[in-house]
Amino acid sequence: MTSASRKLRRSKTKKAEKDMQSKLGLFEQIPDKCLTCEEKFDKTNKEHVSSWNVVVREKEKKVNLYCPQCWNNAKEFIKELKEQLGETNV
Repeated sequence: MTSASRKLRRSKTKKAEKDMQSKLGLFEQIPDKCLTCEEKFDKTNKEHVSSWNVVVREKEKKVNLYCPQCWNNAKEFIKELKEQLGETNV
């Protein structure tokens, strides 16, 4: 019974390591500017690293980067769109 649980743990560990490797591979693909406004992204700036948004599309193997202003604009646009759709469905 112990060997079965050990085998299961090893299997989970290997899967987690594969997931981590694939994500780290995509990390190298992070662009150096915002996808929308093309503002420069500084990977060495702690403020940029903590405030910018990264969207990973694993199936397409694509990484999109958005500055805080563009991200907030997109969220506001989606909120307004939901409100408009909610009003028309009433």
